[in-house]
Amino acid sequence: MSPRPALIFDLDGTLLDSALDIMASFLHSFDQHGLERPHYDLTRSLIGRPLSEMYAAAGLEDHQHSSFIAAYRAHYKDHCVDTTVPFPGVLELLTRLRQRGFLLAVATAKIDVVAQNVCEKVGLTPYLDCVQGTEDPMRHKPAPDVILAALEQLSHTHGPVQGLWMVGDTSGDIGAGKAAGLKTYGVTWGTHKRDTLEGAGADVVRDSLEGLLEVLGEGVMSFE
Repeated sequence: MSPRPALIFDLDGTLLDSALDIMASFLHSFDQHGLERPHYDLTRSLIGRPLSEMYAAAGLEDHQHSSFIAAYRAHYKDHCVDTTVPFPGVLELLTRLRQRGFLLAVATAKIDVVAQNVCEKVGLTPYLDCVQGTEDPMRHKPAPDVILAALEQLSHTHGPVQGLWMVGDTSGDIGAGKAAGLKTYGVTWGTHKRDTLEGAGADVVRDSLEGLLEVLGEGVMSFE
C-alpha cells in the first residue's frame, strides 16, 4: 500500500487572519494585571511564538508567565474569532488539494483544545484531516515535534503517510519543516517577510498559496 501524501500547514498567519484577536487577548492580559501594554509593533512581531516566549520578549519574568497565560486564554476563549477568518482563497485551495488526494493537517503552537476550537468556529475543520497543537512535553517550533505528531496522527487514521511540505509564515515553521524532513513553503502575509523566510532556508517563498499547486504539479492522486 503506497503512503498517502500529506501537507502540513501552520494556522495563525498562514491559513487564518487571526493577528488582531491574538493581539487583543495578549494586550488584555496586561490590562488585567495593571501593567503598561507592550508596543503594538512588538506584539505583532511575536505572533506565532509560544505564549511564554511572547511574554518573555515583552519583558515579563518567568514567574509571571502562568498568570498572564491564564488571563490570555480566558479572554481568547470568548474572543478568538471576533475578527479571525480564513485568508482569501484558503478554503478553495484546501478543497482542491483534498480533491487531488492530499491529506491536510494543521501543526500549530496553540494547544490542542484552543486550536480545535478556533478551527471549528471559523469553519476550517471540515477541510482538514488533523488539527495538531503543541502540548507538553513537545518542544515548540523550530523543533519538529508538532509536525511529527501530526503525521503520526494521520497515519493512525489513514494508514501509511508521507509528509511532503510544511507551509508557514515564520522562520520557526520553516525550521520545523526542515527538521522533520519536509520541503518548506513560506507565505509572506504573516509574521515574517520574504527575506526572513528565505534566510531560514525555505525551499519556496510566495505571495500566494496558489504557488503550492504549481510546486505540487497538476496530477490527481487516487487513494480513496
